[in-house]
Amino acid sequence: MGSKKGIMFVGLCGHLSTTAMAGCLALEKKLCPPIGLVTQKKALDGISFFDFSDIVFGGWDIRPFNDPKKVLKDTGIDDFQALADIEKKLKKIQERAFSGIAINAGGAIDALSVKKCVFVSESLSDIIDKVKNDIERFRSENSLDEVVVVNLASTEPPVQDPEALGSIRAIENLIKENRVQSVRPSLIYAYAAIVSKCVYINFTPSEGGLSQGLVDLANQYQVPLMGCDGKTGETLVKSALAPLFAMRNLEVMSWEGYNLLGNMDGQVLQNKENGSTKIKSKDRLLPHILGYPPHSKVTIDYVPSLGDRKTAWDFIHFKGFLNTVMSLQFTWQGCDSALAAPLVLDLARFGILALQRGEYGLMTHLASFFKSPWGVDEHALGKQFQFLEEYCSKVKEE
Repeated sequence: MGSKKGIMFVGLCGHLSTTAMAGCLALEKKLCPPIGLVTQKKALDGISFFDFSDIVFGGWDIRPFNDPKKVLKDTGIDDFQALADIEKKLKKIQERAFSGIAINAGGAIDALSVKKCVFVSESLSDIIDKVKNDIERFRSENSLDEVVVVNLASTEPPVQDPEALGSIRAIENLIKENRVQSVRPSLIYAYAAIVSKCVYINFTPSEGGLSQGLVDLANQYQVPLMGCDGKTGETLVKSALAPLFAMRNLEVMSWEGYNLLGNMDGQVLQNKENGSTKIKSKDRLLPHILGYPPHSKVTIDYVPSLGDRKTAWDFIHFKGFLNTVMSLQFTWQGCDSALAAPLVLDLARFGILALQRGEYGLMTHLASFFKSPWGVDEHALGKQFQFLEEYCSKVKEE
């Protein structure tokens, strides 16, 4: 409290990071209530989270500036002078973005990159040093003791060789041997963040962004980390609804999900490589919760006219007493970034709290924030949230 904290976004100029920053500035100016922020729940009063006025933002991108007006037009704030001030601040932050990494990120992400915004090198060691130097410069210029790095970049293709990320030695050999094809940008950022003693959050499903080797590295450098893939929409509803069928012993025969996305995430996910990583993350929780695998398929389609809006339609075919066949359907329509941005700020607050408390390694109490929470086999939302409540009760008691 009182001293500045740094948040560095991978994807600083993206819609989600811009929304998170705009929300933070709006909360600082008291332009809106803190709806959507778990850390603002009354039950968490008494925990010393950093104030929104204490944050300095920075990060990387492979594209130049994203017009903040695209974000601010979706808000329910009608103070136009305040919005104009926020827009100016966001532009200044984006103008200071460090050049990003697009090495081996797949054709869909390469197509979005702008040459002048991408750091290019044939040496993995040089690329990692570059990101480490960016972190140190950001930390030094802003006199920061604590920094959180949050990966908000577009979903990458699957990792070709997961075993190459399974231990610290394996990762370091991969870097030393310059095995570029085994690397994704998410690994570069994660490795550089951890060895720079930053809190690290992988909000994406990208497999390079969190592995056993990175967990071991975080334990070695004594920093907190957590991921993967922020849970904000269809999967959030699934994780809350599926336990109903399990508790009432109703047999789910099939659960089909159809998703429409209009933002850049949806555009990138149309590439089969990138989309397969996301679908794998979205489709894994039902067998865990139900205890058996129903027929299940997740489909994602890109609809440009939706902008930052998303729609998910799910059809659940289930069987009850006397083999009676029934069904349930739901439609989830939301603003993608407005759902995700408060979680990003929550995770940064919990990460800094953990760092200040001398905690490190996986923050498993944050499982409810993720589709694929590392180190946690529980996927039912209510039970996951109990982990967070128990953690917060412990913090308040100390």
